[in-house]
Amino acid sequence: MSISKVASTKVTLENSVEQRLQVQHLVAANRVVVPNTGNDVIKGLTQTPKTIPACYFYDDQGSELFEQICELPEYYLTRTETAILQEYAGEIAQITGACELVELGSGSSTKTRILLDAYQELDYPLRYLPIDVSAGILESSARQLLADYPSLQVHALAGTYELALAQLVPTQLPNRMIAFIGSTLGNLQPQECDLFLSQITNALQVGEYFLLGIDLQKPKNILEPAYNDRQGVTAAFNLNMLAHLNQRFEGNFDTAQFEHWAFYNETANQIEMHLRSLRSQTVELKALNVTVNFSPGETILTEISRKFDLETIQQQLTAQGLTPLHVWTDPQQWVGLLLCQLQN
Repeated sequence: MSISKVASTKVTLENSVEQRLQVQHLVAANRVVVPNTGNDVIKGLTQTPKTIPACYFYDDQGSELFEQICELPEYYLTRTETAILQEYAGEIAQITGACELVELGSGSSTKTRILLDAYQELDYPLRYLPIDVSAGILESSARQLLADYPSLQVHALAGTYELALAQLVPTQLPNRMIAFIGSTLGNLQPQECDLFLSQITNALQVGEYFLLGIDLQKPKNILEPAYNDRQGVTAAFNLNMLAHLNQRFEGNFDTAQFEHWAFYNETANQIEMHLRSLRSQTVELKALNVTVNFSPGETILTEISRKFDLETIQQQLTAQGLTPLHVWTDPQQWVGLLLCQLQN
């Protein structure tokens, strides 16, 4: 092929990608569609015990670190859920038929490809709505998908789940499926979980689908290493939250003066991740006009990761009108994948 033809092909592909990509910034570069004043940070850091909402993990650096976590040998969740998807994606596509795929917390969209391949195998049209707070990783992964799937249409939504779910417009395809995989549901407290599921219900039309991945209860000696990896990637991910707050709210957290601490709370069936202060210190977030004092050993709760019982979560979904049609697990029953349908 001549150089001119190669250049022409490249331009045609780039034009095709632009025509098939729409990026909607629910949170723009210097403007927030719904004001985010940082009140959640003020509230969390001025209460006892201190907390920071888990959404502050995910600036671009945090999203990249999480992608690295998913590849760690100790982090069983990603590879186990991926194996379940690889085995059953074809069955999911058969059940839903031609279906717009909406994914919450899409990240690099690695597992999404398994679903897209299944729909493509059945010669269904491909339309994908990835939702993520990290606009950088959202757009880069969308462009890669568009390059690899010539018939794919992508409408990317950069913002929170709440904003995105509230702004979904009726699908252009015969059906829609919202996917929430990776057991991110476990990051929500029980009351928050109920609210989230009601938002899912409100975003769907009767007959549409919800695909949910959950991490199931298992022994402590399997769970704790997944959040305390030997390479220290999870620790870096946790500490990056402080760097994100510094950048976003003109803070002066010294990340060297905090350490990562994660353990399994067997009573609550949840992993808890904390940042522990190594000394007495004072931190200021100028943009929030708040000063926070830390004593040695004092912690900030940054994340919980609840581990679920299959029967209980099915009852909870059913109570929200989301009827589980199929439940798939791995041979060890470490991870569950549930396909639900919104009923009248």
